[in-house]
Amino acid sequence: MKWIFSNTNPKLVLSIQAQYRISPIMASILAERGLLSTDETNSFFDPNLNLLHDPFLMKNMNQAVKRIINAIKRDESIMVFGDYDVDGTTAASILYIGLLNMGANVSTYIPNREKEGYGISDLGIDTAKKRKAKLIITCDCGTNDFDHVDYANASGIDVIITDHHTPGDNLPNAIAILNPKQKDCEYPFKELCGGGVAIKLLTGLIYTLKLSFNLVYDLFDLAALGTSADLVPMIDENRIIVYHGLKVLRESDRPGLRELLKVAGVDINHTVSVGQVVFNVAPRINAAGRLGDANRSVQLLTTRDKAFAKEVALDLDNENKRRQLIQSQVVEEAMLKVNAEVDLKKDHAIVLGSHNWHAGVVGIAASKLKESFHRPTIIIGFDQEGNGKGSARSISKLNMYDALKKSSAQLVNYGGHPMAAGLSLHSNNFETFRSEFLSHVENQLTQKDFEPTIYLDSEIKLEEINTRFMTFLEKLSPFGPKNMRPKFGAFHLSVDGIPKIIGNGDHIRFKVKSGNKSFPVIGFNLAHKYEDLINKQPIDLAFVIEINRWRGQETIQLNARDIRPSNFA
Repeated sequence: MKWIFSNTNPKLVLSIQAQYRISPIMASILAERGLLSTDETNSFFDPNLNLLHDPFLMKNMNQAVKRIINAIKRDESIMVFGDYDVDGTTAASILYIGLLNMGANVSTYIPNREKEGYGISDLGIDTAKKRKAKLIITCDCGTNDFDHVDYANASGIDVIITDHHTPGDNLPNAIAILNPKQKDCEYPFKELCGGGVAIKLLTGLIYTLKLSFNLVYDLFDLAALGTSADLVPMIDENRIIVYHGLKVLRESDRPGLRELLKVAGVDINHTVSVGQVVFNVAPRINAAGRLGDANRSVQLLTTRDKAFAKEVALDLDNENKRRQLIQSQVVEEAMLKVNAEVDLKKDHAIVLGSHNWHAGVVGIAASKLKESFHRPTIIIGFDQEGNGKGSARSISKLNMYDALKKSSAQLVNYGGHPMAAGLSLHSNNFETFRSEFLSHVENQLTQKDFEPTIYLDSEIKLEEINTRFMTFLEKLSPFGPKNMRPKFGAFHLSVDGIPKIIGNGDHIRFKVKSGNKSFPVIGFNLAHKYEDLINKQPIDLAFVIEINRWRGQETIQLNARDIRPSNFA
């Protein structure tokens, strides 16, 4: 793995160091994040609610607010239509609770991933008709859903789209589209997730109705879940939402959330982190949509019934365990297919499909293969009729959304972001699509782009890791894209004691020492580095620094990202 250290201007680091009287490493981290002035550092370290942008700067906000208020006044039935992932289900829950508290006649609907696929569906619109709904509000979907919006309109149902996915050249015929990524939308922050857009819509409503902002603030816990899980940039409004949302989460009396945190092993008596949300909580919410009915996630997040909350939380926990088994089988089969069908010396991407793969786990499988082979990866599961649903994951040098657009003639549908996208196609078109996609990617990437690379903030010596430094790191949170937990490199460390292979044989635990300073290290999926640790030679370590809590004790721990011999050239 190639190590690249931040190339921050030394004069800038010295200036920040003198201004704030902090260590060179702290100054370097601030400089790398563009925190150069007092105003920038103050707003970063104190994400005040006053820094949230005016919701009416978002295109079509006035139209959306006006239509919803009219629906509330007329007691019209409103159906909130969400996506089946964490962002979609939390966004739907946000709008449901918020509108209910404003006196709306509102219900929710989440499509079945296998039967209906992504976005608005005919079945969903037919359900709205049965409920006598006059208005559908989408969450985290709909921006490129032309035919279904037309079908809703023909059925006498208005549609308001709230979404954050990249729009195409044209837009559906909806009453209002709230999406900060619209080309002519002047909203200053473009990176909200679906839950963030839902929060802005509710904020526009409470401002117009002159209601308390507490109605919206109380929902920041759900918005924090969606924002964290959707891996949108942790800057600007996203940082504010998550910073406050994690606080609300710890104090929330929402029975479903509390039971979900309990089965996920998250101790709310300590600080709840983005990492815990992404790795512990989100998979259990997602499990419902991956293998079954994602409406259960919304029911869990919106219920006030403690017994029901406990039942559903346990159900989702069991569903997540089943998802893990199915996922491991798909990943194992996909790995075998790579060895059998992919020429890694020639192919610049991995595109695989199978009739045996559950569509609910192809996204996870695509992520696993992308990490293993450091190539753009598309994994597709086909049903018995040949209808395929796939997920795509990319590397930094390739915009996956644009790449799919170039090959879209073979696709039924596609959408997403530069780093992650979804698609659907028929098996009859699979080979043609694969060939066209690989041809396009070949023109975009070189073999150099496939070298695994880790970007490190700074070199650090073990003696520089102290209480003050840990306090500084904690103040940088919440972490996420564009504000990742800082990664460091330390050189010529001694391995202290005998390393232990742990877990299922993939992980390793050991200690490193330099001078009189020693720290425990955990290395997930780094057991293959065992020989580098037992030959009594010094090592270099790339890592993040974290607090490990175990049986009531807190210790500083280095979480390794890479290990190499110190004579590595």
